[in-house]
Amino acid sequence: MLSYFSNMTKLLPVAHHNANEIDQIVNLSKLIWHQHYPSIITIEQIAYMLEKYHSTEAIKSQILADQHYFLISQYDVVVGYTSISIKADEAFLHKLYVNKDQHQKGVGGDTLAALEQNFEQVKKIRLQVNRKNFSAINFYFKHGFKIETVADFDIGNGFLMEDFLMVKTLM
Repeated sequence: MLSYFSNMTKLLPVAHHNANEIDQIVNLSKLIWHQHYPSIITIEQIAYMLEKYHSTEAIKSQILADQHYFLISQYDVVVGYTSISIKADEAFLHKLYVNKDQHQKGVGGDTLAALEQNFEQVKKIRLQVNRKNFSAINFYFKHGFKIETVADFDIGNGFLMEDFLMVKTLM
């Protein structure tokens, strides 16, 4: 477990062979994506992206490819998950998803702080965020990220990810 606790937020590492933890992530993905994304992308794109990037097989593959996955627990209840890759002194934050019921309670900020604290070698964190995901964009601005560039990514099946690439330089 990462050694960061604030407001009783804990990050719990997920192993590729732990079916229960991966099932929790898959179920959280479905819940959170259907809570948050219908106003941003189509239901068809949500289903496609959940299968492509958030299925059991996809998550196992990502973990084996050196993505660090963590369940996010607050007061011993799993409320979200995150994943990050580290290459030398840079990190890429692939995922940071928190149940909408837990928004505005410090969980996301605590999660970012825990990742920054526990991957001390990291000098920059990059991420992608949908350009219409205003709440996430504002969250990242609040936590020191800046828009680096705009990019569209063809993810197959006729779908695009229309994203901002954001970056935070750490001290």
